[in-house]
Amino acid sequence: MSLPLHRLPASWPPAARPLAGRVVLVTGAYGGLGGAVARAAARAGATVVATGKRKRQLEQLYDAMLGEGLPEPVIHPLDMESATPRDYEALAEGLQRDLGRLDGIVHAAASFAGLMPVAMHKPDAWLRALHVNVSAPFALTQACLPLLTAAPDSAAVFVLDNPELVQRAHWGAYGVSKAALERFVAILHDEHDTGPLRVHALLPAPMRTTLRRAAYFGEDTTRQPLPDASADAAVYLLSDQAAAARGGVLDLRVLAPESLSQA
Repeated sequence: MSLPLHRLPASWPPAARPLAGRVVLVTGAYGGLGGAVARAAARAGATVVATGKRKRQLEQLYDAMLGEGLPEPVIHPLDMESATPRDYEALAEGLQRDLGRLDGIVHAAASFAGLMPVAMHKPDAWLRALHVNVSAPFALTQACLPLLTAAPDSAAVFVLDNPELVQRAHWGAYGVSKAALERFVAILHDEHDTGPLRVHALLPAPMRTTLRRAAYFGEDTTRQPLPDASADAAVYLLSDQAAAARGGVLDLRVLAPESLSQA
């Protein structure tokens, strides 16, 4: 991994709501990590715009968040596989029109077809993974750049996976896409290393998600923690308290928080 590594500061979380007044867009919002991020950002005071492929599951997330007493989210169905640049532009225009701002994006959507050798990897699944995991985050971020750079402080958060694992045999397009996404984070940061937009990568520890069940089918996934800790870390990156971590990877593989430092 070429990006500098950071840890959560021991002072996190703060007492006050760190995202009060902010608008945060979450992709893959009804997935394990995406749903946890949507809830955590709402608890932190943000207006959450939840996107995902299936409208019904977004509606279920909406109902669940209201049932938990969280602020009302905005749901926006968006298929990252088939969306066009115009679809992303329309989303950004809607954010400007209806909410007047955008202060953060968490790219939690992911495509994973399972572990297999390259010889058995279906070309359409390969292209889908590269598109959903790399090209779609690029297109959505690009469309939202005018809003993000107009905010006094904003963050784009990209979710990586353990490079020591996904660079191995059988990780195929998913492993390639996560390596490409890391390079995209580095490039985007170099273009915005000063100014209001911060670029971050998030590297979660093992957690109980559908993707992990697909990758580790022999594992009792219920023994892994829920994605809540990773979601809280995403809230940290979205807040102005993460300024020292811009351009790096917030590494959650060490569970005990420590002072923010490069590893």
